[in-house]
Amino acid sequence: MVDRNKLKELPQSPGIYMMKNLQGDIIYVGKAINLRNRVRQYFHSTQNLTPKTAVLVSHIEEIETIVTDSEMEALILECNLIKKHRPRYNILLKDDKNYPWIKVTLNEEYPRIMMTREHKKDGNKYFGPFTSSFAVKNTIEAILKIYPMRTCNRQVVHGKKSWRPCLNYHIGQCQGPCQGNVSMEKYGNEIKEILDIFNGHHLELIKTLKEKMAMAADNQDYEEAAKLRDQISGIKHIAEKQKIISSAKQDQDFVALAQEDDLGCVQVFHVREGKLMGSDHLFVEGIADVGLSEIMESFVKQYYATCGFIPKEIILKETLADGNAISQWLSQLAEKKVEFLCPQRGQKLKMLKMVEDNADLALKQRLLEKRQKEENSKSRLHGLAELIGMEKLPLRIEAYDISNISGTNNVGGMVVFTDGKMNRKACRRFKIKSVDGQNDYASMQEMVFRRLERAMKTEEKNTFLPLPEIMMVDGGVGHVSAIEGIVSLYPVDIKVCGMVKDDHHRLRGLYFKGREYPLKKATPLGIFLFEISEEVHRYTLGYHQILRKKGMLASSLEEISGVGKKRREALMAHFGRMDNIKKATREELVKVPGMNEKTAQAVFDYFQIIE
Repeated sequence: MVDRNKLKELPQSPGIYMMKNLQGDIIYVGKAINLRNRVRQYFHSTQNLTPKTAVLVSHIEEIETIVTDSEMEALILECNLIKKHRPRYNILLKDDKNYPWIKVTLNEEYPRIMMTREHKKDGNKYFGPFTSSFAVKNTIEAILKIYPMRTCNRQVVHGKKSWRPCLNYHIGQCQGPCQGNVSMEKYGNEIKEILDIFNGHHLELIKTLKEKMAMAADNQDYEEAAKLRDQISGIKHIAEKQKIISSAKQDQDFVALAQEDDLGCVQVFHVREGKLMGSDHLFVEGIADVGLSEIMESFVKQYYATCGFIPKEIILKETLADGNAISQWLSQLAEKKVEFLCPQRGQKLKMLKMVEDNADLALKQRLLEKRQKEENSKSRLHGLAELIGMEKLPLRIEAYDISNISGTNNVGGMVVFTDGKMNRKACRRFKIKSVDGQNDYASMQEMVFRRLERAMKTEEKNTFLPLPEIMMVDGGVGHVSAIEGIVSLYPVDIKVCGMVKDDHHRLRGLYFKGREYPLKKATPLGIFLFEISEEVHRYTLGYHQILRKKGMLASSLEEISGVGKKRREALMAHFGRMDNIKKATREELVKVPGMNEKTAQAVFDYFQIIE
């Protein structure tokens, strides 16, 4: 526990505090105007703390602080540290991703239109962000049908024929600027029209195109008139997807929260120049005892730190406690004034209510999917328990497999399923140490023996606990007997099953207590056991391939004159990686134990030649 006398020594300055547990992991990051006063609040009286905060305090072993010059610097540092360490007791967004944008490459002579997930200040024009990459691709495809712009990344120079035209040119989906037959003025006018569509100025554009269409029809140029007609139709189709929200033509985000118990959904509606351009929803967990203002503050800081575009107005239902500081910080990021608004009446409040309804709908859908997954997992486990006659559900199942080639790079893998779902953090890989050559039974026995021995050790943080109710091995009666012999040495109640494969190495049945149970592939149990079989095979084979690749790289050293097994091992031990050996100088190579100047020169020359 934290020595409370040391709390008096904390600085009375703005900054951030990092709370750590017994293992030294950062479990919470916070900011404060006065570090001493803020941190001491956690330890005054546990009766005033929420259950979540009380649990946090019980795990604190150390508090580290960083002093900053201002509250603004503390805010920025807090956001960066939360993003880096993702502490357990901070409110964290579940959907950490980069959103798609539409990019128009205005810094090129003949601009392109493309989707990107990076928003940069590089002279190009960006529209978004959008929540659906599918919608972005559809929009770009629709634009390119109206305007056959180039899509390749060739360096195109005005008036110069520099490439053979691609297929798009031959089928009429590109004007072929690489052939030097498209004027920059014509191409630039079409890019301007595309920008007008994205900026919502399509009505003026449609009016102009209608006038051109009428003029072409009067001149009996019906082919040009038909082309203009199709352009008008396409532009209207794209524009119809944009819902008018405000006549003020402002950039706004409407943000609202729906919450049920420990899970919340934050919905964001993106309004650009008065039009609803898209929406987004993200989930937050661990918020049962957290106030709405605190949830929204955590969301705003994490979301807008990485979203790429920050609108002038962010409209919320609740006032943020640190709203002024966050507003100043976002204004610096966006290089414009950013305000938080909390409307009490009018159109903006109605819009917030619509956003909140959408958040509630997304949350209910998420909870429904969660319940369906839980029911599916229970169905799988009930089927397995019923098949082998277990009274209780097997909440932890471990599967084992061996991988080698002719006994070399002999490795084992342990895959863990908890409550019917794969638990990647609990999976383990083993280098088989006591078995020479190919002996799957002995290798499997060593792996399970080491796994159970580790579990029996009295460690405060034993990562090999809890023990499983079922161990599954990739094999039949021989593999099961080998593992049962090891399990019987310990005071544990673990069922051992064999995943029996057919001649095509596909799961055929489950072997248990002298009997093979055939499996139906289309049943929940059949799908579950097939998943276990595939995952443990993939996991173990992946480890074998990694070691084999390293061994092949390392053994290539023995091709060098004067380098044998001992010098190869000495080089790898000294440098750690082949890349470091390749980059080493003669002087660095000579310093390796067992090396002389002649051999060091040979190693240096070898990598100079192959590079």
